[in-house]
Amino acid sequence: MTLMRAARSGTKDGLEKTKIAVMRRVSFLHKKDHSGYLDVMVSEAKHPPAQLGPMPDGLSSLQIVRRHVLGSIVQSERSYLDSLKRILQEYQRPLMEAEPRILSVRKIRPIFFRLREIMQCHSMFQIALASRVAEWDSCEKIGDLFVASFSKSMVLDIYSDYINNFTNAMALIKKACMSKPAFLEFLKKKQASSIDRITLYGLMVKPIQRFPQFILLLQDMLKNTPTGHVDRLPLQLALTELETLAEKLNEQKRVADQITETQQLACCVSDRSLSKLLNSEQSSLILCETLIEMVYGERGQVLKSKERKVFLFGDMLICANINIKYVGPPDISSLVPVGPKYTLKWSDTLQQVQVVEVGQEGSQTKDTLYQLRGVKRSGGSSGSGNGSVFLGPSRLYQELQELQHDLSVVEQVTLLVGTLQGTYQNLNTTVAQDWCLALQRLIRIKEDQIQSANKCRLRLQVPGRPDKSGRPVSFTVVFNTPSPISKISWVNRLHLAKIALRDENTPGWFSAEDDGKTKAPFWCPLLACRMPAFTSTKAPEIQLELAALHNPVQCALLGFSAASTSLPQGYLWVAGGGDSTQGQVDIFSLNRPTPRPVKSLQMGARVRCLEYVPEPTPSEDNKTSPHSSMGVGNTICVGLDDGSILVYGSMDTAAQCLVTLRNPEGCPVLCLKHSGNFLFAGLRDGTLMVYERHHGGELWNQDSCRKVTVGSDPIRTLLALEDSVWASCANTVIVVDGSSLSTQRFEVHQDPMVSVAHMVRAGGGVWMAFSEGSSIRLFHTETLEHLQEINISTPSSFYNPKGQKSMRVTSLLICQGLLWVGTAQGIIITLPVPKLEGIPKITGKGMSSLNAHCGPVDFLVALSSSLSPDLLKRDSLVEGHDSACGVEDRSDSSSQESLQQPSISAQVDGKGKGRSGVLLQYRLRSTSGLPGRPLTARGDEASDSSLESLEHSMEDGSIYELSDDPDMWVRGRPYERDRVRRDRVTSVAVISGGKGFRRLREGSVATTAETTLMIWQLPLRI
Repeated sequence: MTLMRAARSGTKDGLEKTKIAVMRRVSFLHKKDHSGYLDVMVSEAKHPPAQLGPMPDGLSSLQIVRRHVLGSIVQSERSYLDSLKRILQEYQRPLMEAEPRILSVRKIRPIFFRLREIMQCHSMFQIALASRVAEWDSCEKIGDLFVASFSKSMVLDIYSDYINNFTNAMALIKKACMSKPAFLEFLKKKQASSIDRITLYGLMVKPIQRFPQFILLLQDMLKNTPTGHVDRLPLQLALTELETLAEKLNEQKRVADQITETQQLACCVSDRSLSKLLNSEQSSLILCETLIEMVYGERGQVLKSKERKVFLFGDMLICANINIKYVGPPDISSLVPVGPKYTLKWSDTLQQVQVVEVGQEGSQTKDTLYQLRGVKRSGGSSGSGNGSVFLGPSRLYQELQELQHDLSVVEQVTLLVGTLQGTYQNLNTTVAQDWCLALQRLIRIKEDQIQSANKCRLRLQVPGRPDKSGRPVSFTVVFNTPSPISKISWVNRLHLAKIALRDENTPGWFSAEDDGKTKAPFWCPLLACRMPAFTSTKAPEIQLELAALHNPVQCALLGFSAASTSLPQGYLWVAGGGDSTQGQVDIFSLNRPTPRPVKSLQMGARVRCLEYVPEPTPSEDNKTSPHSSMGVGNTICVGLDDGSILVYGSMDTAAQCLVTLRNPEGCPVLCLKHSGNFLFAGLRDGTLMVYERHHGGELWNQDSCRKVTVGSDPIRTLLALEDSVWASCANTVIVVDGSSLSTQRFEVHQDPMVSVAHMVRAGGGVWMAFSEGSSIRLFHTETLEHLQEINISTPSSFYNPKGQKSMRVTSLLICQGLLWVGTAQGIIITLPVPKLEGIPKITGKGMSSLNAHCGPVDFLVALSSSLSPDLLKRDSLVEGHDSACGVEDRSDSSSQESLQQPSISAQVDGKGKGRSGVLLQYRLRSTSGLPGRPLTARGDEASDSSLESLEHSMEDGSIYELSDDPDMWVRGRPYERDRVRRDRVTSVAVISGGKGFRRLREGSVATTAETTLMIWQLPLRI
């Protein structure tokens, strides 16, 4: 029973033991299918399910919680295996053995594709889980079991095949229900005879939910595992493995859905050149969604609305009509495409499509005639005396201008009324002021209506055919999006897709590990712009040292276009210093697509480092303290070569120096880092200066400075963790306790002449780069164990000629699942890392940017800010068709009436106007809306997870009746978005600084020798 013991032990050599068992021809291995997966018969009598024994006495609170989480894992896995067995035993087997045949074998096999292999995989996992549960009270270790069970490539292959086939399987079921009444009756009987009344669809969707559920459970287990526990590192590694697996499955599903949608659209296009372009490898589908096209009259009234499918490709925008008809038996009422799924309405190159917000109509060029889409104009005129077109919300903007005009007139009347000599009952200053107040209230209401109108309305200007005089004609198309986030996503993707078409992004990245293949522009960081870092006459003499980001500033007045196309809001501070005794700091404003210099500060010494310190959060003890209101807000600390630290206020661009801290020896400050109420300064002589804040959270106190000697070599970099600070000194790192300042030293490089130059942290690991060599190393934050080493010369070898010295790392950054590495050769490399609280191991192939500096990459800094929550509120403009998120009013809604529940109402889709009940709609063409969490688990949402309801209840996945709704309306858990979950939209960019700019192409030369900033923009994180 070698294989059983391997599964029971759950060790990493389980796969090797499996191979040995196969070679010995173990009897319980029945066959080997085309995929190479072994069909193993597992006897429940010999290997009963895992069972957690009674709780022993004397357990701590964390141990009790961990047992509860383990119980949830056991129960969840048992329920999952039961669901898989039900599919195979109650659905597949009867269909295969039925006489006469209900469905042909050729149709049955694709429906249940890979389910048997998935069940075998989890049967083996349950054997190992039962063994581990039996000895839980003695070892309390579970993380290594997940690593051993789900890190194999066969697991990825099996689940990938199943998930990619899921849409096809559901389509086969629907078609069989229409064409085979016996099959429909078979499904109804199976559902009626089951205890929980879960349908076949509700059972088959569970493999898609499995790994997100595992991630949630392991996050809860890790949250209740104390530091130093034997299971801490294995759990973090397990989270890394599961997140990597989920990300790969998600990516493969995205690509599969993208290909399917593109092929369906290409079949509907009569233009051969466009169809050929869609079928080519160059076509890259970025975003597609069903939107509601609204057509307005010239007075702003809604004339009609219609569903459209809008496709955003890398170089074009396509709008198509959805061909849906009701066919099939009356009890099915199934929405099935008849003939082509889409009919092409219009298509245009991306550069000709413009997003127009309400209020921007006045900026349109006078040489272009703008028409209303789908509305004939009377008398060939332009609609009004001044040629303007009132288009829905544009009418609101005109009314706002009229109110503002009336207010100015009334204010003048008020002044004139004040000059009256007589006294009149209804004509005095008080009445006139009431008029002004009333108009001001109307203006505020109108402004709110305009902002609400923008939240779900996507207005696009699309070129049309020239008129008879030859003037270009553009028409405006108005789409209603399902939610404000959808609107933000469309505007952001349109903006970035245009950036991706620029020469510097076509191509922008390549992978030497993929034989030098370039990457699709949109799925890599995009070079949005580049600009000089310093504009003074001495700029060529300035060398960069570091950069810091000002505190993000939320502005609720920004429209969606500005909020979703500009850089993260705030200020960027860029410090420079040459060989002279002078330094300089330039401040850039980031509230637009390109940074704008706003202020320059001259320093009396060379600037060595910068550190942004947010305003401290008042603790429970000093919330009522009289000093708590005397805080100075966010600050920027500047470390100089003369040993002084200048603390600047960062509330505005005034940038006043609030305090100066000096060390007695005047030793240069090489690095700064704040942690809690302390400011740590690393000096050249190996001394760590620690400054504490004044009482009440004000500035740091010079008199309270303490010294910690960490070595005789310079402290080159500092890294702040939760309760400690890491300081690098030569080839060692010293861990300084945040409160007691006690130290712990460990060696990170074998060569004493090599020093640690850079450290970045993500999850439970720290990546380090060194002063020499091209390797970067990963260390665990708790055990200090060396986990991984990567040679960054490999990803960049395509443009690293032979004979040139090896790469040297000059900067490090972790941002949005990418480890950014800047090199002395000016090349920027990105390596994928997990995003959750696991171990940030390199999990994929690296990429090198074709846009590089001419000299070393002096810094990499991440810019990040969240959009104002007010922008994400879903407000209605008016009732009826003209609501801000209005949808088409359908008369054929009788099939949905049986799904209504008066107790809870939740509108979940653009097609679901007025529906009640906790309903989730899952379309067969994509699994993006399937129940449960998406395959890519997010750290922000995961932090709010609990053990409340990770299991499927009786109602989960239950289809009320196939005949009620063919689009599979499924009952799910209440979606308490308005009460619990807050939508977050984060804008992210990365800025690199170095000497000059060049393209890594044969024969390319440097375009400039001055200090240059390159701004890389990433899609909004939603």
